[in-house]
Amino acid sequence: MDQSMIIKLRTEYLDCPLGIDTKAPRLGWIMQSKRRSASQSAYRIIAASSQQVLDQDEGDLWDSGVVVSSQSQHIVYSGSPLQSEQRVHWKVRVWDEQGEALAWSETASWTMGLLSRLEWEGCLIGRASGRKPSREEPLPVVYLRRSFRSEGAVRRATVYATALGLYRLHLNGVRIGNDALTPEWTDYHVRTQYQTYDITSCIQSGDNVISTLLGHGWYTGYIGMYGYQRYGMEPSFLLQMNIEYEDGTRQSLSTDDDWKAGFGQIVGSDLQMGENWDARLEPHGWQERSFDDDRWASASRMHDYRGKLVAQMSPPIRALQSRTPSDIRRLAEETILVDMGQMTSGYLRIVVQASEGTRYTLRYAEALDEEGRLYTENLRYARQTDTYICHGSGRETFEPVFTYHGYRYVEISGGPAPLPEDIEGIVVYSSLPEVGTLETSNPLVNKLIDNIRWTQRANYMSVPTDCPQRDERHGWTGDAQIFAPTAAYNMDVSAFLAKWLNDMEDGQRPTGAFTDFAPFIFGPKTEFDNDFTYTHTASAGWADAPPIIAWLLFERYGDSQLLRKHYASMKRWMDYNEALYPSGIRRDAPQYGDWLSIDERPFTETKEEFGWQVDAHSTTPYDVFATAYWANGVKLMSNIAHVIGEEADAAHYDKLYEFVRAAFIREFVSDAGEIRGDTQTVYALALAWSLVPDQLRDAALTRLVGKIEAAGDLAATGFHGTKHLMEVLSENGHESLAFRLLLREQYPSWLYSVLQGATTIWERWDGWTVANGFQDPGMNSLCHYAFGSVGEWLYRHVGGIRLDPTASGFSRSVIRPRPLGGIHSAKCEYDSIQGLISTKWTLQSDVFELMLTVPANGTAFVHMPSEEGTLVTEGGLPAASVPGIRVMGREGDCEVLLVESGSYQFKSFYETSRHK
Repeated sequence: MDQSMIIKLRTEYLDCPLGIDTKAPRLGWIMQSKRRSASQSAYRIIAASSQQVLDQDEGDLWDSGVVVSSQSQHIVYSGSPLQSEQRVHWKVRVWDEQGEALAWSETASWTMGLLSRLEWEGCLIGRASGRKPSREEPLPVVYLRRSFRSEGAVRRATVYATALGLYRLHLNGVRIGNDALTPEWTDYHVRTQYQTYDITSCIQSGDNVISTLLGHGWYTGYIGMYGYQRYGMEPSFLLQMNIEYEDGTRQSLSTDDDWKAGFGQIVGSDLQMGENWDARLEPHGWQERSFDDDRWASASRMHDYRGKLVAQMSPPIRALQSRTPSDIRRLAEETILVDMGQMTSGYLRIVVQASEGTRYTLRYAEALDEEGRLYTENLRYARQTDTYICHGSGRETFEPVFTYHGYRYVEISGGPAPLPEDIEGIVVYSSLPEVGTLETSNPLVNKLIDNIRWTQRANYMSVPTDCPQRDERHGWTGDAQIFAPTAAYNMDVSAFLAKWLNDMEDGQRPTGAFTDFAPFIFGPKTEFDNDFTYTHTASAGWADAPPIIAWLLFERYGDSQLLRKHYASMKRWMDYNEALYPSGIRRDAPQYGDWLSIDERPFTETKEEFGWQVDAHSTTPYDVFATAYWANGVKLMSNIAHVIGEEADAAHYDKLYEFVRAAFIREFVSDAGEIRGDTQTVYALALAWSLVPDQLRDAALTRLVGKIEAAGDLAATGFHGTKHLMEVLSENGHESLAFRLLLREQYPSWLYSVLQGATTIWERWDGWTVANGFQDPGMNSLCHYAFGSVGEWLYRHVGGIRLDPTASGFSRSVIRPRPLGGIHSAKCEYDSIQGLISTKWTLQSDVFELMLTVPANGTAFVHMPSEEGTLVTEGGLPAASVPGIRVMGREGDCEVLLVESGSYQFKSFYETSRHK
């Protein structure tokens, strides 16, 4: 019996979102079937104003009619114009490849937010603390509350809320929502996001009270090298609550000077410094209806917000996991050291019992020093310390609200130590669905994969940050674009990176230059004596990120509308470079370059030859590096212009690419195929982006391979070179060398950090070495995902799942697992926007076996490792004779098959001794 069905109905990549502000949202679904060759031939969407209407299979808002199409994503709602607060219920029916109708899907829904500023009736409120923040004493959290009465039966009640800062909302003492650190980080000069909550079940007849904690977050808190209050001086809060009664009447409540404001037990709060509590100051019951707030002051009306007020359209930050300690060691009578066993982002929730006034201090760190104490030097200015003063009335629970830490170890001191069962690690990060898994027969590789995943969790915090612990945590664009393909295998990054593209566009300079991190922070770097000498704009490999990210999202999710949305800003970036570098050579120095590469010869020699075009952190000359990135960006813009129908622009960018490529070759590539700088990275980038003449490609590749092998199978590349090195080797006949680099255990290598006990990816190859201990504490994060970009290669070459570059959104995939390097089995799953793709392969006794699932409505090119002249079978039959399989010929050591959707079991003969 056919069990085909429609699942995962989403609106703008989100599951039943509340309060969106896209007036014509895009809808999508996945067709699921256990039957082979299942595909969609047509669909019909209906959208209704109520569930009752939809249950009649009617769409009073929209009925698409039967549309003959295999499209199942990014279908634009084209019904009646939508209004603020409107709820839309929808479902879809599809017809399969035989013209048979499937059952209607389950119902999905979305609600509209407030589409006009006129509908926000209140004002921003808060209360000034009257002092400046310091490292040890951040500003206190503001407590806000408002009583109101509800009369009659409530049909629907909705809260729309935001803050310049952070807020946590309660109604009648019950927390509203489970989001953390809302409204998340944006460039507040341009926009801030509001959240929508359905509070229908929380409204009580008669007296009610709504309350909020108002924190500082990114708005007034400490940010990296820039200090406090980079966007504003005081936090403020905005709320609109709309109640609709069963009799049709409406009631609204908003933030105004009728709210009461005070302070309480959270006497200091900062994302980086930590949170300070004095439980003796708690206004007991302040979130309850019975609380007497007569002594509280009226809330202050704060300055109006003059930026955009937009709905949050990406998954919120949440507390998503909890962990128990793996070890607890007593350092002194009232001091313990807690090892959580995993570097992560979040904080500890502890329960303590001590006399009134006892002060507990919790200090967080990534690692321990040689004496087994917290290693905190690499935190730089970040304090990462929470304190709690007891009120002394029994068991007390301390859980911070508006801070998070990057840590594995926590020192708890000051009072009787909490019991092991009273210590819980709360793991906090953006709640992106995890869509990819990969497990191999090599335990060290598995640990590396796990470390990459944990590093992503710790750094995907509203924006893709560089590290979760030290005084930075910026959305560095270069780091993020390098890692993004790996991130997209691990998690569904569609809405997350779409939001970050907005951040990058918001930070774009009037010149057209993109910035080196987003959201952007303009101004002097206070830790560096108000240094204005570097503006953090237009750096090669960093400012180049927007076209790279936009194209990634198109390839992975088929999102051409996003390309159109950001096309104008990306075109301004192209114009900026074209005007600045008319010769075709992009000379901008100093900059970052191939950040944190390893010297391939004495640096004094490199510096003498290239001068200010190199730095100790990057020995690839800046002009070579930057020009290569420009060529790549122009090529991407040509692709983007073609997709969205800007053919005149596409022709211009095709011509410009050839101009920049010719300039690169003329200036940097010798007649022998050697490239200026002669680093592994210059060859990796030039080969990846076709920046060497065809007749010199083999020579350049030979030079690259020779350099790696002469160094002892050692990758000396930095952030950017590493991203491309493995793929260049694998796609150009040197896949065995790539596997040797992966499996190298000596320093420098990925597995070296694993063997030193790392649970996340280090910022630098030499974050800690047996010979030298910790690297320079000024720049040595032990949780930084850039070198984790190898995850993409692992999914593609070990898991064997990759997209077909000619078919966006995984409508057609390429399956090509490589049984090399002594890895004899792997299991991989990737839940694509098209559906679940899975591989499970083994190589035993020269028999290669592949179990494969291709999602309905999709196809796959399968590259089966096999000896030429031998038979590839599926289910025991010759593959060529099986319906749904076409033999396409041989490519390298593989038989290539075009496979329709379904589950398959392939076998082939593959002589292990010939392929090492």
